[in-house]
Amino acid sequence: MSPAREPLPPLVVVMGVSGSGKTTIGTLVAHELGVQFIDGDSLHPLENVQKMAAGTPLDDDDRWPWLEIVGRTLHEHGERREGLVVACSALKRAYRERIRSQAPSALFLHLDGTLEVLTRRIEGRSGHFMPAALLESQIETLEPLAQEEGGYVLNIDQPVADMVDDAVTRLRALVAAQS
Repeated sequence: MSPAREPLPPLVVVMGVSGSGKTTIGTLVAHELGVQFIDGDSLHPLENVQKMAAGTPLDDDDRWPWLEIVGRTLHEHGERREGLVVACSALKRAYRERIRSQAPSALFLHLDGTLEVLTRRIEGRSGHFMPAALLESQIETLEPLAQEEGGYVLNIDQPVADMVDDAVTRLRALVAAQS
């Protein structure tokens, strides 16, 4: 009988619309999993940063190189047998597919909530401005995570500690199933 293989540390993308808690939950989940956390916004190419700084919204042509960097970053951590949690909205299935083209074992943790819950969270933020129209636009753009995409949908209308416990339990089970 061969010894049990220890599962590789997880590669996770925490996804969802603005206000869903990607950074908060991502940071806490990474801590519980014992892996690094990166905010995907920090991975944007300089051209995207300049465009956003000028107040110009990004289009899909702008996002493709960024999504490949997100995927490549996940892949590199996996190659070093290090886990990683990245916060990235990944609103469209095509975006998630682009990430997975670089990091096939990446799992997605979709933070999901109603417009009411998201609006309440955004209004409770200090020093952060998100117009309601932009949130509604993101919700319209969102293609929810499908079961076959490899991940877990987490309801955000619950205490943070419960969300983290639930997410960590489910992600560990998904990683074990991949091994």
